[in-house]
Amino acid sequence: MPSVTRFNVTPVKSTRLHQPDEVRIEPYGVVGNREFFLVDEGGRLFGGAKLGELVRIAAEYDASADALRLRFPGGVEAEGPAAGGEERLETSFWGRTVTARVVEGPWTEHLSRFAGRDLRLARVEHPGDGNDVRPITLVSLASVEELSRQGGRADPVDPRRFRMTIEIDGIQAHEEDSWNGRRVQIGEAVLAVGDPVPRCVVTTQDPETGMRDFPTLSVIKRYRGVSEDGDLPFGVYASVAEPGLARVGDPVMPL
Repeated sequence: MPSVTRFNVTPVKSTRLHQPDEVRIEPYGVVGNREFFLVDEGGRLFGGAKLGELVRIAAEYDASADALRLRFPGGVEAEGPAAGGEERLETSFWGRTVTARVVEGPWTEHLSRFAGRDLRLARVEHPGDGNDVRPITLVSLASVEELSRQGGRADPVDPRRFRMTIEIDGIQAHEEDSWNGRRVQIGEAVLAVGDPVPRCVVTTQDPETGMRDFPTLSVIKRYRGVSEDGDLPFGVYASVAEPGLARVGDPVMPL
């Protein structure tokens, strides 16, 4: 039976992923996922497509204390209160406006030094706004293995490069595409599976270093083609029909 092999979440968008054994899925997505994001000096979204090395930053959020810690390469750390400040932002997430508050503290200095340009930390005003157009994404390990084979790799690429919320084992390559329009139960939660996810340059980057190491996009284009909208599809979106807890090892049951 298909089952969950891994969750991928992070409190700060584009930073190193966490793989918890259990997550709480609410209508807006996984609790605590992508509550924070980075903006440049103009208030524009700044992420892994512009600087892949952001994955080398480890972010830890303590909800009970409402505090954040960022660990940078070399052992440098920045930590402090994570509440949004007075300054309000309206940032475009690929055409979707997200309202957020700038988080004051040591973040600006350390993030800017790491990136070599002025960066600030922002916190979404509404949980889930830091997600993609849908709150959950799914991909099967078989799909990743097929992509790797098509790209001439003897061993599969690391699935974390896709930054999918849920990784699944036990189904055929791209079988998740056939779930479009269906509901799937994972633990206590029920998801409504939707369209394929259009991929970007981040998928070409090693999830540990952020350096480009595999021509993911050209491989997808060669063996999967391009969508009517000109996108390169890999994995699927899902909305949350029924919230609940989900754990690694839970069965994935199309309904």
